[in-house]
Amino acid sequence: MTNETMASGQKDMPGSVDCQSGPSEPDIAAERGRNNIRTVIVCTLLALVILGFDLLIPLGVADSIPYIAVVLLSLRHEQRRFTVMMAVFCSVLTILGFFFSPPSGEMWKVLTNRALALFAIWVTAVLTLQRKALEEKRDQAIREREEAMAQVKILQGFLPICASCKKIRDDQGAWSQMEVYIRDHSEAEFSHGICPDCARKLYPEFYPGPEPDGHSS
Repeated sequence: MTNETMASGQKDMPGSVDCQSGPSEPDIAAERGRNNIRTVIVCTLLALVILGFDLLIPLGVADSIPYIAVVLLSLRHEQRRFTVMMAVFCSVLTILGFFFSPPSGEMWKVLTNRALALFAIWVTAVLTLQRKALEEKRDQAIREREEAMAQVKILQGFLPICASCKKIRDDQGAWSQMEVYIRDHSEAEFSHGICPDCARKLYPEFYPGPEPDGHSS
């Protein structure tokens, strides 16, 4: 038998499954922290850039609408309250733009544009937060289902079993009782008892009657 055949036979034995470990919990937490920091920086810089354009453009132009993009980008942050904070921040910048932008146009149009901008900012924030809450619930349900599936052990493949004593050989070459092997490789637990056929064979004085076929000596 060649080495390749032996290696192939070892791979086919039960329990010999190659597993690649994924990223560890500290690595995932560190990546989330970096993503949160990047989101804070990008949202803050974008809001300040929009404010700069707002201060250069005369009143009457709906140049506060781009703050909606800041609210949408804030959803990349892990905490939902960050989206609320950015909505408040953009609202404050919208009001500051009203006071410090070059005057132009009719006042009722200016006020209407600013009010519509504030309305759009908060409607976007509320709707996106609701959607994020639904996505978090869905992700949590998926994680719970995956954890439940990970706790379920399923026996599959060929099990080398002794034709005489019914012991099973594991992937390390050790032989174990059938109930021990099944208990260690699944979620099943055994409760030992005795069937009527074996009871009549072992204790005929307590279980009278003819012995079943296959038990007579």
